[in-house]
Amino acid sequence: MILDIIGEPSWLGCVVAATSVLVLVYGTRWLSNARKHALLPPGPPARWFWQKALPSANFPRAVEALVSEYGPVISLRQGSHVTIVIGRVQAAWEIMEKEAGALVDRPRFIAAGEILSRGNRILVQRSGERFRRLRYAINTHLQPKAAETYQSIQMENAQGVILDILDDPKNHQLHARRYATSVVLRIAYGKSTPTSVNDQEVVRVQKVIRNFQAVIHPGAYLVERIPVLRYFPGYTKDLDRWHNEELQLYTEQVDRVKSDIAMNTAGPSFVKSLLENSDTHQLSPDELAYLAGALFGAGSDTTAAAITVLIMAAACHPEVQTRVQEEIDTVVGRERLPSFNDEDILPRLRAFAHEALRWRPITPIGLPHRATRDIIWRDQCIPEGATVFGNHWAITRDPDVFPDPETFDPQRWLTKDGAFREDLRAFTYGFGRRVCPGQHVANRSIYINLALLLWSFRLAQNPAAPIDTSAFGDGVIAHAAPFEVVFTPRTEEKVLRGMLEKVAV
Repeated sequence: MILDIIGEPSWLGCVVAATSVLVLVYGTRWLSNARKHALLPPGPPARWFWQKALPSANFPRAVEALVSEYGPVISLRQGSHVTIVIGRVQAAWEIMEKEAGALVDRPRFIAAGEILSRGNRILVQRSGERFRRLRYAINTHLQPKAAETYQSIQMENAQGVILDILDDPKNHQLHARRYATSVVLRIAYGKSTPTSVNDQEVVRVQKVIRNFQAVIHPGAYLVERIPVLRYFPGYTKDLDRWHNEELQLYTEQVDRVKSDIAMNTAGPSFVKSLLENSDTHQLSPDELAYLAGALFGAGSDTTAAAITVLIMAAACHPEVQTRVQEEIDTVVGRERLPSFNDEDILPRLRAFAHEALRWRPITPIGLPHRATRDIIWRDQCIPEGATVFGNHWAITRDPDVFPDPETFDPQRWLTKDGAFREDLRAFTYGFGRRVCPGQHVANRSIYINLALLLWSFRLAQNPAAPIDTSAFGDGVIAHAAPFEVVFTPRTEEKVLRGMLEKVAV
């Protein structure tokens, strides 16, 4: 039709034709985007790109309020970017689990991923060949069969926690941190020397963890919205310094294992296995150092936070504590310590642990995923390129699955016959193909610490210093503010010490 109007093809005709094609293409894209926009899950009004779409403080509870207002899946719009937040159990299952292949990717982390970690940290690694190599390498040491081999390490250190509490009950949170760090040092690097909270390695680990938590917090760095800022003189000064500090720490640990191997004194460890199988894993020196550091850093931090939540829950809910202790006394008795062999026959204890981590989730915000294609859920569109959060705090407050969610009720995890329910999930360790690879080791740490704590002590609040169960940090990993607990031994202290000081087999 165009040629009929203007006659012979000419430069003008070509321009008109090209313009028509561009109008058609971009018009189609505009309509497609308009349809996507219309199908977005509901949410608050859009913000300009320089405004924060995510709340700066008290993020989990702010999201829970939005979920209660708008529905189980909400959209937060910031300029042209869309963030999807999932806040209910069924939606998390249908999207984060069933559509896991489309959500294995992470969004771009400029501050935490590219500058601080130089692309080596598996937690913020984009999907692709590098992620698959890192994931395969770490799974070799954290899969269920491998996790069983660490039980003696965990038992020995959990007994140490009880002894530490007997000596210094006020610093129970530090003792939990000492436990977690010591176990990870043994698993990752084969470090056999005793670890205390004052060890320089522990101090350096905690500094690295604090730095990373500060950087990865949603909205912490403007460079995520304005990438060109990274090239401004001085903008990355702190991030560059922190990178050098953590890489030096991780590399020193790897070098120690190399030295032990050369002297034929190296015990089993994750790093030793990686070094001996370097042809299989094909990791660069920095990739190897950071992969072991993922255990060293995040692994110890989450475990310490979880143990602290268990202590808080027991002290704040004495009636529930009593029922679990009755079960322990019936199954284990008072003549021996609980062991890993008892776990499957202690359903009340398992239910207590699951309820504690639902009641106060250790990663309440959740870590972001990135949709690599459009996901259609109940006539709503999660568009390709969207950032997708499974928000643990909101999910664990789902009133349809967890009625009266602020009530601490381990019975919700048990059947009428008292068996542990395998059909109920709170997604403690994340979702889909990005689920925490260390979950099997973490579960064993949670179990043995809780079993020994409740076997050894009666935990209670100090009436003069009641526990504030809402006082948690606002980081990606939520740590409780310091709180006081009264630990009363359930066995004569001398006898208890004698049993605990025996080396676990």
